[in-house]
Amino acid sequence: MKKILIATEKPFAATAVNGIKKIFIEAGFETVLLENYTDPNDLIKAVADVDALIIRSDKASRQVIEAGKNLKIIVRAGAGYDNIDLAAATEKGIIAMNTPGQNSNAVAELTFGMLVFMARANFKGGSGTELKGKKFGIHAYGNVGKNVARIAKGFDMEVHVFDPFVSKETIEKDGVKGVDSVEELYTTCQYISLNIPATEKTKKSINFDLLSKMPKGATVINTARKEVIDEEGLKSFFEARPDFKYVSDIAPDCHKELLQFENRYFSTPKKQGAETSEANINAGLAAANQIVNFFKNGDKSFQVNK
Repeated sequence: MKKILIATEKPFAATAVNGIKKIFIEAGFETVLLENYTDPNDLIKAVADVDALIIRSDKASRQVIEAGKNLKIIVRAGAGYDNIDLAAATEKGIIAMNTPGQNSNAVAELTFGMLVFMARANFKGGSGTELKGKKFGIHAYGNVGKNVARIAKGFDMEVHVFDPFVSKETIEKDGVKGVDSVEELYTTCQYISLNIPATEKTKKSINFDLLSKMPKGATVINTARKEVIDEEGLKSFFEARPDFKYVSDIAPDCHKELLQFENRYFSTPKKQGAETSEANINAGLAAANQIVNFFKNGDKSFQVNK
């Protein structure tokens, strides 16, 4: 019998856990739960004899992977997978997967919740700005970016998109404008939604020089990763541009230093993008089904360490 560990420092909703268990029972698999743990060693101990691992924001480090003597597959219930040591997984022949698209609407809705909050002076009674007719830039056009575009069009904004991996023809089929370079996106748009992954090329790529291209009243909304921001450049830009606003779904390391820029900076205390009951359930069930399909049918459709 296959043994599946669900390791979640921030647990799935009870409905999701019950749904996952049901999927595994029907497949003839055993489910083990590790929830609300605070010591990484608890995960290292729990993974020792399992065949598969489901995580959320938990870290599948090299130490965790090496401790999983029977481990064949790790599924991150969510889109990002930088919390999995892919090199270590590949070395051990372990398949790593994510569950793309399951929380994309939740992240997109949070993008606009934070954008409206900043545009309307943090709801403190001051005069704000309307979004209708404004130029809105989407930096990366994956599942989240597409949902962000859909909502932006509902606000009657002029939507521009840059993604070097998606053709302009494909982008413009959705009724938005594709641009040729990241510089053009930032020069054109007053509002930018960051949806890029944290890779060696994108880390610290959102820097002073790029931000300085943005027009007056610039606002950047980051629901991606804090690592894509050059924090020294961000701090300098706050000083140089009193019209600039930054709102993030993950606090930068310089969070305390940015608190001085009242009404121009906000960050959620913990990553909130996927924190809806719907996304929670969708991602958990998708992870369970992918594990079953892998063991039963050899399906590696969502493998990220190819």
